[in-house]
Amino acid sequence: MIEVRDLVRRYGDHCAVNGLSFTAEKGKIYGFLGPNGAGKSTTMNMMTGYLAASSGEVRIDGIDITRQPEKAKERIGYLPEVPPVYPDMTVREYLMFAAALRKVPKKDRKTAVAELMERTGITEMADRLIKNLSKGYKQRVGLAEALINDPENIILDEPTAGLDPEQQKEMFDYINALKKDHTVILSSHILSDVNAVCDSIWIINHGKMVASGTPEELAQMNRPNGAYEIEADGTREQLEEVLRTVSGVIRIEWNADGAAIVMTDTEADLRGDLSRAVFRAGMTVLGLARTKKSLEDVFLSLTADDHTGSNAAAKEYAADETASDPSNTGNTEPDSAGANSAAAMSRSAHETDTAENAEGNSSAADGKEEA
Repeated sequence: MIEVRDLVRRYGDHCAVNGLSFTAEKGKIYGFLGPNGAGKSTTMNMMTGYLAASSGEVRIDGIDITRQPEKAKERIGYLPEVPPVYPDMTVREYLMFAAALRKVPKKDRKTAVAELMERTGITEMADRLIKNLSKGYKQRVGLAEALINDPENIILDEPTAGLDPEQQKEMFDYINALKKDHTVILSSHILSDVNAVCDSIWIINHGKMVASGTPEELAQMNRPNGAYEIEADGTREQLEEVLRTVSGVIRIEWNADGAAIVMTDTEADLRGDLSRAVFRAGMTVLGLARTKKSLEDVFLSLTADDHTGSNAAAKEYAADETASDPSNTGNTEPDSAGANSAAAMSRSAHETDTAENAEGNSSAADGKEEA
């Protein structure tokens, strides 16, 4: 379980994350949505302990990540948008190295690596250099690294970024299989896939939670109580005039196929009233159905200001970029071996932490011998 309470992150006078609170439970997949610069990556970096919060708290299985960072991070598997892999290692070497960093017992590392390569479909790439892999395979390697110590909680930042449609489907299929034994939080811009795979969705804008709920609950937001799509054999003007006579109709729009979209202010089913009104006017109803609002419609309506090129969005995007930059040591917490992968395995940490470097070189050597 991951609990976030009143989380805030400020950059000077700019507030990138403003009082976020939510709870993620085991056995569910949570989708984290928002426009560029909304604060998604900043929030994920704080959840994983990679970035310190200005205020608020994050608890991982009841453990405060600020007060007990190493213990909390042992329970998190994190895949950043750009996997922090070493391009000059082979897949097997890298995963053996990651297993050592995440404190997998040495006797179990070879088995753990082999099982994860099989589960993520990268066994045939085991002895290839990572720099020679496609984007899709690099993402799989990053996912395998995030799961190497079998953590309870999985956090995935844009796990399908840059993948082709087939690779996206494979990644989401695998993520869906994880929820049985894990808490999974993912961010993505592929709204149709989020809608299909996530049990609950959070939408943030300007660092604030603007909506949360199941895909079905969100589909009922920001819309009249009832909406219908109706086609008839009369002219547009005739049909609109007739439909406006029906009690409860408040607005009529037209879609690209020429069908009328009828908005109402009542939850009552008006299909009978609409069809009778059309029939009495001497027209034939060619099609009539209730319509549902898509996740994309909800997302766009809740974040509409961000699609007009606002300066605020640009500022928040810059803030997220700063939060995602490992070289920005002024805004990050120091990490240790066995901690969050994105920090523990960044080049800056690798170059400055002598103890970690020694352990890593030894583990990499073990990987080469066992390969």
